[in-house]
Amino acid sequence: MREDDERPITRRDFLGTAAAGTAAFYLAACGSGSSSSSSSGKSAGTVTLNNLFQQQAGYSASDIAGMTAEFEKANSNIKVNNTLVAYEALHDKIVAAAPAGTYDVVLGDCIWPAEFGSKNIVKDLTSLVQGLPVNEIFPGAIQMALYKGKYYGMPWILDTKYMYANTAMLKKAGKTTADLKTLTGMVSTLEALKSKGVLKYPFMGSWKQAEAVVCDYATLVGAFGGKFLDSAGKPVFNTGGGVQALEFMKMLLDKGLANPSSTSSAEEEVLKAFAAEQVAVNWNWTFQLAGATEPSKSKVPAGDVAIMHTPQGTPGVTPPGVNGGQPLMITTGSSHPNEAWEYIKFITSKQAQNNYVKDSLPIWAPSYDEPAVIKTAGAQLVSVAKTQLPDMILRPQVPNYNAASQELQVQIQKALLGKTSAKSALDTAAKAFSAGAPV
Repeated sequence: MREDDERPITRRDFLGTAAAGTAAFYLAACGSGSSSSSSSGKSAGTVTLNNLFQQQAGYSASDIAGMTAEFEKANSNIKVNNTLVAYEALHDKIVAAAPAGTYDVVLGDCIWPAEFGSKNIVKDLTSLVQGLPVNEIFPGAIQMALYKGKYYGMPWILDTKYMYANTAMLKKAGKTTADLKTLTGMVSTLEALKSKGVLKYPFMGSWKQAEAVVCDYATLVGAFGGKFLDSAGKPVFNTGGGVQALEFMKMLLDKGLANPSSTSSAEEEVLKAFAAEQVAVNWNWTFQLAGATEPSKSKVPAGDVAIMHTPQGTPGVTPPGVNGGQPLMITTGSSHPNEAWEYIKFITSKQAQNNYVKDSLPIWAPSYDEPAVIKTAGAQLVSVAKTQLPDMILRPQVPNYNAASQELQVQIQKALLGKTSAKSALDTAAKAFSAGAPV
């Protein structure tokens, strides 16, 4: 996501069991230690890693502190200081701190490898990542740190958008979740919900002029078999499936199937509408499952909340979900890159992730067959995640993503509001992603 937009919150965020706010935390899991200036090989004596994380999405502050304490116990020569900031501040803080080498490990986003890698802000970790059993990592997860064949980070936080439905409302319309497997079936279901008076606007999108709309748009680009960039890095979302995706969004609005407030709503507003029984069907991140089933927050009985794979644009062809992952990166200015990698390797390990599955699902495919993971995360979520996470569509990996995405958001909004056609809007947006566009 862009650094000045809200990051999709987790199940933990909605339930309010972790600290909120935007002030930075400074955590020393087991105290602080003296810093070493060694930068080649493992440093002699005790060294201190200074790391930068976010506080409102993925793993909680207590999760990170717990993982860190376990790491320090296993590595007595390494002390770790973790600073946690709001997601909105994360990108700029990484960039601003880069010249001074303030941080060793930083939490990135799947839309930043191109920028950070091309600007030499973070290290190329290709040989290190490939030294791990990457064949056990979901393909959709491992790509979040990849740019031009090089890994600029190690996958850690894993998320995508799913389809959610109120099954009681579907029943009133004579429909079931099976009718939502395709986009055609989804439209038919929404029309039935509307014509039978269940809801005036049965669907709601996260379509405000922010990164949220790019994520929903990406979901549909994948469903229609489209791509953002071709093999040469040239934008192609203004053709084929990319145009179909935006036309589909506009059609839902024109037919009165999507709530008009979709164009001013982000994921949190969509969840609130679903929880208030004002929406029957929507797409959202993992956090909606807990938010929609929490009695104190939702009118919808837990048994009536269904989470499913996003619908197929072409029957029989499983569509990729949008990639909402965040990798851990090592800054180019790190004084302790080897110790930083040991830390990353430890907290991204299968064992560590399996132990902290409540707030973020593991990147490791075998974990989804572990009874403890299934019990903690929930069988319904795990069963769907196993089908959605292996294949995910990345938003365009370009060095100027922040600026280019803003232009895409503007043009999508214009098309949704009927100020221009989908094709014209995407043709204009594509220019921002072309080679030579300002970085």
